[in-house]
Amino acid sequence: MPNYSNWSYPTSITLGQGSLRELPQACHEAGIDKPLVVTDRGLEGHHIINTCLGVLKKGGFAPELFCKVDPNPTQVNLEEGLSALKSLDSDGIVAIGGGSALDLGKLIAFMAVQTLPVWEFEDFGDLWKKADAEGILPIIAIPTTAGTGSEVGRAGVLTDPISKTKKVIFHPKMLPVKVIADPDLTYSLPPPLVAGTGMDAFAHCLEAYCTPSYHPMSQGIALEGLRLVKENLTKAYEDQENQEVRENMLSAAMMGAVAFQKGLGAIHSLSHPIGSLYDKHHGTTNAVVMPFVLEFNRPAIESRIISLTNYLEISGGFDGFMDYLHDLRSSLNIPPNLTAFGVPTHNLRLMAEMALKDPTAGGNPIALNLENVMELYESCF
Repeated sequence: MPNYSNWSYPTSITLGQGSLRELPQACHEAGIDKPLVVTDRGLEGHHIINTCLGVLKKGGFAPELFCKVDPNPTQVNLEEGLSALKSLDSDGIVAIGGGSALDLGKLIAFMAVQTLPVWEFEDFGDLWKKADAEGILPIIAIPTTAGTGSEVGRAGVLTDPISKTKKVIFHPKMLPVKVIADPDLTYSLPPPLVAGTGMDAFAHCLEAYCTPSYHPMSQGIALEGLRLVKENLTKAYEDQENQEVRENMLSAAMMGAVAFQKGLGAIHSLSHPIGSLYDKHHGTTNAVVMPFVLEFNRPAIESRIISLTNYLEISGGFDGFMDYLHDLRSSLNIPPNLTAFGVPTHNLRLMAEMALKDPTAGGNPIALNLENVMELYESCF
């Protein structure tokens, strides 16, 4: 147990059907007069975005739209977003979409006033203290997926085009001032994305639960988040219009992001290089490598997983949990391994080196090194 810990918990959240109508009031309370709406490329022209813009216009705002956000956001996306922000003289961000749009929206708000390059604020040690905290723009986050939980996070993931690595940029003031979680915005999500994003929430809760660092508040949140995913993800996958299920998955996603203040591990450190190099969906990649990482970590986590199975009412201890996980992945049509997922094997050493440098690697219950990460990757094919 450490001598001290730094714990931070989320912001103001409104969860419920029709809550999008509160967006104009949220902008007023945040001091936003000229909102820049940041969203994914795939949502441009979608009824979700048109509805959001309509709500803002009805509330007396003249919102501008920025849609140049890739599934794995890059420095180019950030620079284009900053240019749009400055040319439009916007004074706040409304980020709506999946984790990519939310992350980039937060990064635009953060970098609007910085003079140092974005990479100077990577989530290592106290690098965030180098930032100019005054003038970071207010952010309102509206998730349309139930996965990353970026809406309650204080960081954004950005791909470095030179090293082709995903880097986590952190600052406490990147936390949105308001979250609007409206299940109506998640109904049109295609089943494969329901599966991938839902498994991302599951991975966040599971890795936070298993990492050995001391954080009992996150530990409890992770445990309940896992229960919500267990009871609702397959229902969300099969039924696109079940309001209660969608609300529960939105809750689980936010709980996962809060829980991983405790730490993550090899599921994420293996997943990030695959996303950077091959542009694979992050949550689905997490789901593919998850059982292999759990088997690798078994000597360190078996007793904890047995306690988890008791809470989740899964019989059979560790092996029973693995059986449950394989059944869950199968019901969601998750590829059984990285080969089936279309990931080539010729860059294994590079991927292992990238995984070791990832900030999530340090939270893994078993210490990672080049040799065992190479072996772990090999087991995933």
